[in-house]
Amino acid sequence: MTDAIQAQGPRLNEAAPAFNAPTTDGQKSLEDYKGKWLVLFSHPADFTPVCTTEFIAFAKKQDDFNARNTELLGLSIDSHYSHIAWMLNIKEKFGVEITFPIIADLNMAVAQAYGMIQPGASDTAAVRATFLIDPEGVLRAMVYYPMNAGRSVDEIYRLLVAMQTADENKCAMPENWNPGDEVIVPTPATPEAALARAEEGYNTVDWYFSTRAL
Repeated sequence: MTDAIQAQGPRLNEAAPAFNAPTTDGQKSLEDYKGKWLVLFSHPADFTPVCTTEFIAFAKKQDDFNARNTELLGLSIDSHYSHIAWMLNIKEKFGVEITFPIIADLNMAVAQAYGMIQPGASDTAAVRATFLIDPEGVLRAMVYYPMNAGRSVDEIYRLLVAMQTADENKCAMPENWNPGDEVIVPTPATPEAALARAEEGYNTVDWYFSTRAL
């Protein structure tokens, strides 16, 4: 049973798979990020154009992530030296410095644990997978993109802010929620509470759909 569960890859709202791996900033483990949010993201290969645009976007957004108590950690199935050379190349050719660490996952241990290897796409490269892990080490969100389409770093950041805000305010977020937008009030759990909802001072469309400002 355990093998079958592991074969499915990581699952939302369960402990993220532990890892201890070499990176461009020394050995890193999941435990090192305890108390912080972590955005762990994989890319197919160094020195490829789509991945380069994504790394530039993450680097430009890094201060915003850090301001939300969030660290960035990249990964690909390339060597430590390939990562370093690529980082230096991005700085030289694009004028952007990559300061977050990148896992060198040559044995594919982290990629396999996180389901980053998708046989339908490639047996030897990680797809564009992104995992948001909370300060307790729980996997809260995961997003997969195909090899030929770059992910939206702005959307990953928006998702992070939405989840953090929902946690802090015990609410849910509507489609494309952004700071300043109203949030969704939890739906009543009893017929009596549903009947009382219209009098509770929220922006109520119907008993199951109410919003409020933060």
